[in-house]
Amino acid sequence: MIFDLLLAPIAAPINGLSWIGEKILDRASTELDDKENLSKQLLALQLAFDLGDLAEEEFEAQEEALLIAIAELADPES
Repeated sequence: MIFDLLLAPIAAPINGLSWIGEKILDRASTELDDKENLSKQLLALQLAFDLGDLAEEEFEAQEEALLIAIAELADPES
């Protein structure tokens, strides 16, 4: 207990930086997973269109929505 109190001025900033680093890593992993998921959806959509399971109008509408979502992940400020 006393040892923790003596080291608090040194350990607290290090623990804070570690916590911030973990949060950044979690956020980056989530965004990467989202982008990969959207890319897989786009690929599946293209495959369905190529196999004739989707009409061209429906394909274009869904493709546009997926491309917009991917662009928003790449540039969240827009």
